[in-house]
Amino acid sequence: MKNFDIKKILPHIIAIVIFLAVSAIYCKPALEGAVLNQHDITGWKGMSHNAFEYRETHGHFPLWNPNLFSGMPNYQTAMEGKSVLPDFSKIMSLWLPKPINFFFLACICFYILCLTLRINPIIGVLGGLAYAFSTYNAIIIGVGHETKMYAIDFMPLLLAGMILTYERRYWLGLAITTLGAYQEIAVNHPQINFYFLIVAVSVTVFYAIKWIKSKEWKHMITSVAIVGGAALVGVAGCALTLFTSYEYAKSTMRGGKTIDIENGAVKKINTSGLDTSYAFRWSISMPETAVIMMPNAFGGSSSKLLDENSHVVEKLVNKGVPESSASQLATNLPAYWGGMSDPNETTSGPPYIGVIICLFALIGFIVVKHPMKWGLLAATILGIIMAWGKYFPGFNAFLFNNLPMLNKFRAPSMTLVIAQFTLPLMAVLGIQHLLYREHSKEMLKADFKKILYGVGGLSVLLLIMYLMQSYSSAIDHYIASAYTQKDGNDEMARAILAGMKDDRKAMFGKDMLRAFGFAVLLLGVLFLYIRSILKPIVATILIGLISTIELFGIDKEYLNADNFVSADELSAQQFTPTRVDQLLQKDKDPDFRVFNNESGWTQESRTSYFHKSVGGYHPAKLRLYQDIIEKYMSGGLPDENILNMLNAKYIIFNNPKTNQPEVSLNINAYGACWLVKGVKVVKDAVEEIQEIGNTNLKDTAVVQESFRNAITQPQPDSAASIRLTHFDNDTMTYAFNGTSNQFAVFSEVYYANGWNAYVDGKKTDYCKTNYVLRGLSIPAGKHEIKFIFEPASFYTGRTIAYIASIIIVILLLGGILMDFRTRKVKADAHVL
Repeated sequence: MKNFDIKKILPHIIAIVIFLAVSAIYCKPALEGAVLNQHDITGWKGMSHNAFEYRETHGHFPLWNPNLFSGMPNYQTAMEGKSVLPDFSKIMSLWLPKPINFFFLACICFYILCLTLRINPIIGVLGGLAYAFSTYNAIIIGVGHETKMYAIDFMPLLLAGMILTYERRYWLGLAITTLGAYQEIAVNHPQINFYFLIVAVSVTVFYAIKWIKSKEWKHMITSVAIVGGAALVGVAGCALTLFTSYEYAKSTMRGGKTIDIENGAVKKINTSGLDTSYAFRWSISMPETAVIMMPNAFGGSSSKLLDENSHVVEKLVNKGVPESSASQLATNLPAYWGGMSDPNETTSGPPYIGVIICLFALIGFIVVKHPMKWGLLAATILGIIMAWGKYFPGFNAFLFNNLPMLNKFRAPSMTLVIAQFTLPLMAVLGIQHLLYREHSKEMLKADFKKILYGVGGLSVLLLIMYLMQSYSSAIDHYIASAYTQKDGNDEMARAILAGMKDDRKAMFGKDMLRAFGFAVLLLGVLFLYIRSILKPIVATILIGLISTIELFGIDKEYLNADNFVSADELSAQQFTPTRVDQLLQKDKDPDFRVFNNESGWTQESRTSYFHKSVGGYHPAKLRLYQDIIEKYMSGGLPDENILNMLNAKYIIFNNPKTNQPEVSLNINAYGACWLVKGVKVVKDAVEEIQEIGNTNLKDTAVVQESFRNAITQPQPDSAASIRLTHFDNDTMTYAFNGTSNQFAVFSEVYYANGWNAYVDGKKTDYCKTNYVLRGLSIPAGKHEIKFIFEPASFYTGRTIAYIASIIIVILLLGGILMDFRTRKVKADAHVL
């Protein structure tokens, strides 16, 4: 303790205090006990409520969720494993309440990355705030994409571990890389993990080029081995999540499909991922890339509308429309005109990174000499091109079809997360290079012309975009159709579109001038520094204040006090049982399903909170179930035969007279299980899904030829019976009695990766029946039948993850201690 120097840790304490203060100020209502009203979190609560109720009774989460889409694995809603690791997310965010914790954690992780790059702590504070408060973060937190935000939070920590290793801090690099890899993967957002991997590989490649040029073979092999080994251990720590997710994904919409359904017609296909038409939805247009530094150039979010000052009003008034009517019409038109303006797509806001950050990143790419520079540049360019999606189809289709895992992801616009990471990092490297290197003023003078050329070139590009754009949008076609008269007169439609294009040009021009203003301000700060009017620390603080304040101004448009409500109010709004819920809860039958046809039954999980629902909300439904939805359950009331086989005993509908929900009893629902008179064998999936629409499924089961060996045709027996005797999420028990062989259909979703059938304790083959259910041939006699969900992926993954958690603790503590010991030995040797 005699050698303890408070001055060494004081800057870091100050940084933590600043991060804490800024995050708390931005999320002030959270300190008063308010919570965010997040759509996705509300949806998750509906999805997972059954699992939490189960855990209260049984002491653990179930593996199967019967309340979503007639039943699906519980892996993606609520699951727990076995680990010796503490909750590092809570520890590193100081147990702060949501959403303060998300911003604080992002600040801390980015600050750690800055320290590994030997960046001045003041610049690290600037960079941490810029990274944390990029507008995309505020947007996704507001809607409840919490796992995505955690993955964004931990990206800098993982890269920090890699950089430590590459800079020969092997032991500490091993520790931080292991921890970072574990945390990054454990939050379970593979898409963000994939985008981080692009950055990591790109940076590593350019480090490797440097090592190869200098023939540092031993260091290169050691570094790659440490980072690779640490990453593998981190991955192993998440084996439970990865094993179950990988297995489940193959059976979902993201795993491809064997049939294609369009306008009711069915044809056979074979894909291994999402369709490009679906995956490339939510692409940004090429000019829209400018929103990373011009947030309102394309109108902001899909929810924003034009105001009464719109040019539409002027155009309509000139056509003789009363001003009040013109103003009313204009204020109902969308302001957003970017690549996601089609009615089937929406955006919650721009991925704004900050004009100051973008400008310093540009300068950094011009003047910085660091092995990371080219890696960051390559990743940034690739991320931007990928974000264009359908607007740059040739290249992106090639990547989609050839880059492993990419065809599992949708929403290309999300790849701008890469730029959100790389540009702040390049910006802090640029500021460090400009203000804190030796002879920085002289070097800055020498580089100033390059900087002017770079900033000037960007300004000219924006000006060309302003002058050359058509200001058209995908929404224009729909607006033109809506305001064209039946006789074909489109005069009003053309006036409206002309006014909207003028509005769009004004939006872009206003934000362009805003960017120019900040560019002049930035160049002014650098000029004052060259002239010794500003010291480096003052210039840095000034840049940091400007950057943070202007980011705050944009962020507050998308996440502010209006997003917060009291916890009691939120619960009352979403999960207070209605009169219909209370009525259904009086039915003591343990097994029936509810079909809520009020609206959007595949996009709401409130019904799942209270009941076993035919519908639900989940981003990765089982492919079989999605096929049934597309064929028989889209557009109006679903096929009655399908609802019956899914045991939809109650149907909720909106009474048009009272505009209130009502419920009707479906007396024709087939129940939890039933015996059929015969089994119709069909060739393939196409025939199977078509046949169930033409068959009385109460009497006849439809099964594919591939399951023929598991089928025994039933024999007549009017007294034969089967009934559900015990229902548990992971175990269903049935009692059968019959004097001849029978075939039973169970109103439970077919999922072969874990569900096993047992007749009198003996494992027995069963088959996919009626496209989406289970069927079983039962011999004559009195039998107990059980279906037990016992997926090997869960048990194997849990064991591996537990062992890996112990190794992670050893590597983390051991790496830190060995790094301390190594540095102490070097310090002692230096003293001697």
